[in-house]
Amino acid sequence: MAQATTKDLTTLPVGRLGLIPLISCKDLGEKVNEWLIQWRKERSHEELDSFAFEGYQRESYLIPVQTARFGSGEAKCTIMESVRGDDIYLMVDVCNYSLTYSIGPYENLMSPDDHFQDLKRVIGAIGGKARRVNVIMPYLYESRQNIRSGRESLDCATALQELVSMGVENIITFDAHDARVQNATPLHGFETIQPSYQFIKALLNHEKGLHIDNDHFMIISPEGSMNRAIYLANILGVDMGMYYKRLDYSKRINGRHPIAAYEFLGPNLKGKDMILIDDMISSGDTVLKISSLLKERGAGRIYICSTFGLFTNGLEKFDEAHKAGVFDKLLTTNLIYQSPELLAKDYYISCDMSKYIALIIDTLNHDQSVSYLLNPVDRINRCVSNYMAQYDEK
Repeated sequence: MAQATTKDLTTLPVGRLGLIPLISCKDLGEKVNEWLIQWRKERSHEELDSFAFEGYQRESYLIPVQTARFGSGEAKCTIMESVRGDDIYLMVDVCNYSLTYSIGPYENLMSPDDHFQDLKRVIGAIGGKARRVNVIMPYLYESRQNIRSGRESLDCATALQELVSMGVENIITFDAHDARVQNATPLHGFETIQPSYQFIKALLNHEKGLHIDNDHFMIISPEGSMNRAIYLANILGVDMGMYYKRLDYSKRINGRHPIAAYEFLGPNLKGKDMILIDDMISSGDTVLKISSLLKERGAGRIYICSTFGLFTNGLEKFDEAHKAGVFDKLLTTNLIYQSPELLAKDYYISCDMSKYIALIIDTLNHDQSVSYLLNPVDRINRCVSNYMAQYDEK
C-alpha cells in the first residue's frame, strides 16, 4: 500500500484547523504555520468549496491569544477569535527560560510551572467550544519525575491527568524520558516521536566524506538511551556500543552515590566515526565525559546528537571540549528554546522540526494514521543512499 503524503489527505477534516503556539513556542509555531499554508494552497480537492472544507485554505492558521499578567503575577488568557467547532493544536515549550513577567517591582523568569499554567489557561479559555483539543508539548512537562521512589510526587502523571480532565484528546511529545508515563491516561491519545531522521538529514547536509557502513561508522549511547541507539544502528546497518555508569555504593555525596567509573560495552571502535546519542543534554557532563573516553579509545569524528539541549550550566565546557578535539559537532533540535549564543557556535548544527510537526498536524486534522510518520526508516535509508551516491560518483 502506498504511503500517504501531504497530497493524499482527501478525507474530511475533523474541523477547521486552528494553531495556537504559546509565546514560549512562537518561532516554531510560525514555521509550522508557513508549511501548512503552503501545502494547503497547493492541494486540490473537488469538494474544497463545500461547507465541510470551510476555512480549509486560509492566509494563516494561527489563532491569536493573550496571556496577560496582573501586577501580582497572576494571569489570565483571552482568545481573540471564535474557535467553536475547530480542531485546535496547542504548542508549548516548557523549557523556554528566556521569557519574564513582572511581580511588583521585580522581573520573574518563567519556569516550566509557569508555562504549564499558561497552557491550562488557554484550554480554559477555549471552554469546551472546540471540536477537539490537541497539545503538542515537545519536552514533556515534568518528564524526569515520571516514577515514584519513596515519598515523592508523581508530577508527570498528574500533569497528563490534568490535561485530559480539561478536555485534551491527544498529547504529542518528542523523545519522552520514559514513554510508559502514558499509562496514566490510557484512554487518550499519546504519541512520543523520535527525531532520528532529522538528526541524520542535518548531519549529512553539513558533513562531507562520511562512510555510513559497519567498517567506518558506529552508534554510541549512555545506558539510558539504548533504544535510540539500537533503532539507528539497525536502520543504518552499523554496530553500536554503550557506556554505563558504575556507581560507588559505599559512599553518598549530596544524597547520591558517586560515579566510580564509566564502563564501555561494545566492539573495537578505533578509527570509526560515530554518533553519540541521548535524549537530553542538561549540564553536559555525561556526554562530554563519554566523548573524551571514546577519543581515548581511538574514535574518529564524534557527533553528539540530543533531542533537547538544555545546557543548564552554560556552553563554556562545550567550547573547551570542542577546542580540545573531544567532539566534532553538536546537534540538537529547535523543539525547545535555543539561545543566540548556542546558534552562533561553529560546532553547532540545529535540526529544524517544523516541517515534521506540520506533517503530523496536517495528517491528524484529516483523522488519518500517523504511523508512517513515526517510523521514518524509508526516509533515513533514502537520505543515506543519496548521500553515499554522491561520493560513489566521484
